Amino acid sequence: MEKMSEAKSNSESNAGNAIVPGMPSSEEERPDEDLLLAAAYVYDAQYNRNIPFETSPQAVRLYYFYNHWAMQVATYFFILVDLSLALFEDPAAYPLPFLVTALVEVMCLVAFFSRLVHFSRVTPRNLFWKDTKNICVMVTIMLNLIDLIICGALSIAQIRTIRWTRVLRPIYLVNFAESRQIRRAFRSIRNTLPEILYVFLLFMFSVLAFSLMAMKLFGSRKLKTAEGEPYFENYLEGVFNLYVLVTTANSPDVMMPAYDYNRWYSIFFIAYIILNTYIFMSVFLAVVYNNYRKHLKNEIRKLAYMKRRKMVEAFNALKVKEGTEFVIPEGRWKHLVKLVAPDISNSHRELLLRVSNDAKTNYVGKEAFLRLADLLNIKVITMKARMHPLESWLPYLYKSTLSRFIHKVVRHKGFVYAFDVIILVNAIFIALDDKSPLIANAEWVFLTLYILEILLKLYTYDPRTFFAKNQFWNWFDTFIIVAALIATSVNAGLKSASQYNSQQVLDIVFILRVLRLIRIIDSVQRFRVIVNTLINILPTMLTFCGLILVIYYVFAVVGMEIFSGKIRFFPVNSTDPLAHSCGAAVLKDSVFARSKYCRNNFNDIASSFIVLVELTVVNQWHVLATGFSLVTHPAAKLYFIAFHVVIVIMIINIFVAFILEAFFVEYSLEKSEVETAIEKKIQELGMAVQEEDLSSGNLVDNMEHGENNISHFGDTSQKGLMFRIASNRYRTVDALLQRMFESEMPLEDEVPEIDEILNLSPNDIYIHNPNFNTAG
Repeated sequence: MEKMSEAKSNSESNAGNAIVPGMPSSEEERPDEDLLLAAAYVYDAQYNRNIPFETSPQAVRLYYFYNHWAMQVATYFFILVDLSLALFEDPAAYPLPFLVTALVEVMCLVAFFSRLVHFSRVTPRNLFWKDTKNICVMVTIMLNLIDLIICGALSIAQIRTIRWTRVLRPIYLVNFAESRQIRRAFRSIRNTLPEILYVFLLFMFSVLAFSLMAMKLFGSRKLKTAEGEPYFENYLEGVFNLYVLVTTANSPDVMMPAYDYNRWYSIFFIAYIILNTYIFMSVFLAVVYNNYRKHLKNEIRKLAYMKRRKMVEAFNALKVKEGTEFVIPEGRWKHLVKLVAPDISNSHRELLLRVSNDAKTNYVGKEAFLRLADLLNIKVITMKARMHPLESWLPYLYKSTLSRFIHKVVRHKGFVYAFDVIILVNAIFIALDDKSPLIANAEWVFLTLYILEILLKLYTYDPRTFFAKNQFWNWFDTFIIVAALIATSVNAGLKSASQYNSQQVLDIVFILRVLRLIRIIDSVQRFRVIVNTLINILPTMLTFCGLILVIYYVFAVVGMEIFSGKIRFFPVNSTDPLAHSCGAAVLKDSVFARSKYCRNNFNDIASSFIVLVELTVVNQWHVLATGFSLVTHPAAKLYFIAFHVVIVIMIINIFVAFILEAFFVEYSLEKSEVETAIEKKIQELGMAVQEEDLSSGNLVDNMEHGENNISHFGDTSQKGLMFRIASNRYRTVDALLQRMFESEMPLEDEVPEIDEILNLSPNDIYIHNPNFNTAG
């Protein structure tokens, strides 16, 4: 590969050294350009980054800098700041002058533009201008600047204007390369819309038809609702009421006038609920999820193909000829893994080499190399047995008969069961009246027992392991007990000194007492499995949370522009004549005002988000919609219907169904072939540690973590290194998604061309191998 000029070499090499983790500092030990290029390909394959980049030395180093964690954190920081400006802009929760918010927004736009320019220096120019997301970001930046200039000019003239580009701010969150998960979810939903449309049209036809029947059946009978309003005399009002009935928010209220008139009319509403609420909504869920899953699987298939292609490119950058085939020398393989994953231990790296080089040669073959990204995505726990400090300081005491008996008791399952019983008894005492002296004094007994439990565990197990940085449950347990001890002592001191109980301290004590019951999760194995499963699928859930955040933000900004200032909240002691009607005379004696919903308004971004959360829950959403339509226009109900369709019918259904499937995959005991290969090699080396082999069945003692030196929890009979695969075994969301769909993807050997990969559709047959677990 040609070398860079001296002028560029110094700056770019320094950037590269700062970026590539674990890169040696001396000139002679720096990795060559081929190794840096291969490491970039492997890192992309590991994290499923589909970013085309130039392969020149300068472009590769710029690419490392582009993907540096600090750059990504900075990008998200400016995105968060840009989105948060809505808190300080009119209508504002915390008002700031326009000049301040405008300057901050300009800084954010400069940061976004700089990130885009950096990306243009990395990726081929023709591909950069063909990428829709780049064009979208540039256009949005221009529109934001134009809007700022216009708004600034009008504000100088003291003319109120609408910041219409605020609704575009989530585009930065979606379209930057770091947000590929959210972008993929949006793309899958967009591809799902045509199939959903037909079901939605059929559903709406049913609602419209039933509304017409309701108007003919009840409109001429001059019935009245409980609020004295006409009953199904207006067709559009009837459509809205029956649509709300699908969500059950106004059931049985909407039926009661007809039911009071003639009980046989209840058949109409029962038939409507069965058809639309139970049948149509179930069909809607099935169609939404089935089509979303089909398109998501196609996205994952593309990722799998691209991952294999990246690994092939990495192999081609480092390959040498050994006999009749191309291979990677063992030394180059080790150096590559050290660049890609500098945080893993030498023993872990050696284990991966043993898996990849099963024949114990001095090189790694192509098929074994192609699954390196999958090997790196499997979390392997490295455990090292080490001596308890007391054993080295006081060996005779620590190895005495009494000490061994204490170790045996603490490690026994009965010790865990005994404290489970104590926790349950403690729960009963918490529920009882704590004003009784017996109940109050019992709290000290339970605290003493919990502290004794922690001290015994610290005596039995190595404290350095017990309080390791990733031992969440141990830290949580100790913090709760110590905080409860301090709070109870402070409360007892205040009570004895001044005959006064601080309500704040009492609240803390009560909360800590209840939180202590969470310890019961440690003790039941199936609880631990469920909790670990939830932790494993948490990244997938966060993707959908980002998706919901984008939609919430758009609806919140639109809601503020439409409804801001229409409804106001007044303090309880306010003497304003409109205080009881939420600042709007038209709401006097309305259900909205009588329900005291005045806080539910769109007067700032925070209040808007709370209203949207309430709409997502569905209960009483029709009251909110009716209240806002009264202060604006009846057509305002379309805003709330649109939100319900997008969030509740589409996004929430997809979210629930997807989490169920992800939970099922994680909850099952099946392992991928890569995991099996690693476990097999661990067994062959005699370094296996199974979860049930650990010294205690309690999650507090066995919570796994990725530190390189981990004791076997006080069992000094174990010496040397031990390995096991972590229960939260996938490092990336994409690895979990591929695991979900890999059984449905047939196997071939060829790698398709990039254009062929990008143009794949869900209806295409599986012509190539998307699953790399079988490679080799």
